[in-house]
Amino acid sequence: MTKSSLANYRWLLRRYLWPVWPSVLLLAFLLFANVGLQLLNPWIARAFIDGAQAGVPTEALTTTAIEFLAVALLIQVASVAERYVAENVGWLATNALRADLTEHCLELDLGFHQTHQPGELIERIDGDVSALSNFFATFVVEVVGNGVLLVGILALLFRADWRLGLLMAIVCAVAGGWLMATSAIGTHSVWLRRNASAEVFAALEEQLGGLPDIQGNGARAFILERWQGQLRNLAERATRSALVGGAVTSPGLLVLGIGSIAVIGLAALLHRAGSLSLGTVFLAFQYATMLQAPLDRLTRQARDLQSAGASVGRVAWLTAIRPSIEDGRGVALPDGPLGVEFRDVTFGYDESSQALHQVSFRLSAGRVLGVVGRTGAGKSTLMRLLARLYDPTEGEVCLGGVSLRDARLADLRRRVGVVTQDVQLFRATARDNLTLFDPLVDDDLLLRALDDLGLGEWAQALPRGLDTEIAPTGLSAGEAQLLAFTRVFLHAPGLVILDEASSRLDRATERLIENAVQRLFVGRTAIVIAHRLETLRLADDILVLDGGRVAEFGPRSRLVADESSHFSRLLRAGGAEVLA
Repeated sequence: MTKSSLANYRWLLRRYLWPVWPSVLLLAFLLFANVGLQLLNPWIARAFIDGAQAGVPTEALTTTAIEFLAVALLIQVASVAERYVAENVGWLATNALRADLTEHCLELDLGFHQTHQPGELIERIDGDVSALSNFFATFVVEVVGNGVLLVGILALLFRADWRLGLLMAIVCAVAGGWLMATSAIGTHSVWLRRNASAEVFAALEEQLGGLPDIQGNGARAFILERWQGQLRNLAERATRSALVGGAVTSPGLLVLGIGSIAVIGLAALLHRAGSLSLGTVFLAFQYATMLQAPLDRLTRQARDLQSAGASVGRVAWLTAIRPSIEDGRGVALPDGPLGVEFRDVTFGYDESSQALHQVSFRLSAGRVLGVVGRTGAGKSTLMRLLARLYDPTEGEVCLGGVSLRDARLADLRRRVGVVTQDVQLFRATARDNLTLFDPLVDDDLLLRALDDLGLGEWAQALPRGLDTEIAPTGLSAGEAQLLAFTRVFLHAPGLVILDEASSRLDRATERLIENAVQRLFVGRTAIVIAHRLETLRLADDILVLDGGRVAEFGPRSRLVADESSHFSRLLRAGGAEVLA
């Protein structure tokens, strides 16, 4: 085990077991109590056997038998309690880790999520963490507890007869040495199995998300064939991992089995020679049999450590990824509408291409900017930079005279409202979908916003009002867009960005929200990114992008009046040559 992997183990144990240390202490107490009781019972049985041979009175033997049964019952009670506490510790620790990993993934920038599918991240957050459950719950305590049980058995065997103790110590040293030497061999195969599992989850998420296209284009058979190939790969890696794990531990268990037979045989020979009592022979038999349990558990822990080692490595890899978007130093954005300024901004999603080239313009606070251009001209990239989902490669983006790199991300996201054509709905109540799970938003404010947007009758028709659960596919595209507008209303931002928000709406629904959009724009700066030129009737200024560069920028009235302007030509041509 490398120094870095040991550091990862220590970090996980310190971070997630320390908060539940009372339960860990209780677990340790139950485990050590169980160990002590298991060591005690064979001695009680030995006393019973030797007492019976020596003619001890029946009353004394009965008392010894009752003691044996009482200890056996306590062992069962301690075992059940130990398992319950261990499960509780495991779930508390792993749920805390799941929550931290989920929060970490939410903090990572859009560039990371575009290169890692949701299914892969689900497997990292749930699958890998589930593999760590036993590591958190019992690994340290069981390793120590079974080690103590092993040492206790050897010590008591030495006390009963040094020859038995010495032989069993040699057997345990050989078997334990083998297990320790081979414990890390299977880690790589487990890592490959976990990666294959992540690939399967990623493919499943992708295929379920694309189900309409798959069914509509008759691609079901091809998708199933691809899916079966991925499942075969997972099965092969899982089988190989199991074979490697079994192969490296079996020799150690074989040595233990042979050694136990040798100890029992030696005890029988010593009894025959008159050196051991029959009770001591039974004691040797019991302890030799009991040795199988701690070594079995240690072997299982070695296998779990292989699985945990792969999961710990994958979890550590994920947590080591830092967001490329660093939080600002806290310069406050001004109140009211926010002016927008791009200063020689260049940006590319990768090193091989650039989405924006030396873009510069200044939009005064309180004005509405319409952005037009061909698909791929850089319109949506403009929005992503303003929301600081990415940082420019070169240049600077400012809101209200403040560089976005200097503002706190939380403050920025609060002051910038974005509505896109793809609205994310959650399987939750109407209230939670509108407020994005903020419990502090007042219902009266919600209802007023819904009335303003023409959704008042829709809200009143819900069976349980705002407490009605909404399925992600239960609303029309128009209703989903109107809900997204309501979200922006509730935040009252200083800058509103509509990224082709009406491109999926019919004309009637567009007219329904036009008045609401006008109200939304009052007292705010707004940017409207649109394919259809008629959606720019409210724009004060126009920005035309072409190939990631500013082709034209200026007041809408001036550009319309200038027949030689790019925008004027678009209006005369209906916008088809640029906006298609």
